[in-house]
Amino acid sequence: MRAALFVTCLVDTLTPSVGQATVEVLERLGVEVSFPRAQTCCGQLHHNAGYPEVAASLARRFVEVFADEELIVSPSASCVAHVREHVPELTSDPAGVARRTLELSELLVDRLGATEVGSAYSGSLTYHPTCHSLRLLRVGSRPETLLGAVRGLDLRPLEDATECCGFGGTFAIKNGPVSTAMLAAKLRRIEETGAEGVCACDASCLLHLRGGMEWRGSPLRAVHLAEVLAA
Repeated sequence: MRAALFVTCLVDTLTPSVGQATVEVLERLGVEVSFPRAQTCCGQLHHNAGYPEVAASLARRFVEVFADEELIVSPSASCVAHVREHVPELTSDPAGVARRTLELSELLVDRLGATEVGSAYSGSLTYHPTCHSLRLLRVGSRPETLLGAVRGLDLRPLEDATECCGFGGTFAIKNGPVSTAMLAAKLRRIEETGAEGVCACDASCLLHLRGGMEWRGSPLRAVHLAEVLAA
């Protein structure tokens, strides 16, 4: 199988280790990974902020760049959700790129049939299902199934797991006090698990959680699913 990595803006600029971990996991399972260097932003930010013309331009660019790829995989549920939900609305997508774009756990579980990927992790984590992975992609238990098969990982349940962490892209900027209150509630629930850290499928939400942890002086870690699976 061949898959093209859609790395996303945030991973590329702030957490490149997540992109590297994604490639490592896929190659371990025999997937040939390509990286189209012409890729840019998918337009999610612009669409959410009310700039449909810019979002449409970026959607067309996305379709052009990935048109010839068998599959497209990304370590970002939110960006994949935007591509699948909105790119077909913003551009004709004659190549059907949107429906071939998958989030990492979807590719691993649904296309490769892999739930155990040869991972080992020392320590305890809890899993936060991000809003886009939960409500738009509906990835369900796929990430937790993958985490449950990681040797040495103590995976602990999270109370009120489906509650938003408060990031929501520009929501965290435009509605700072509300976002901060939601973040505090989520961090309290994470701390109550007694786990050493939290895992999620979106680098953006993890960035938000990590910022709250640092502000509180918390020793907790925020790690991406790909990083745990690559361990």
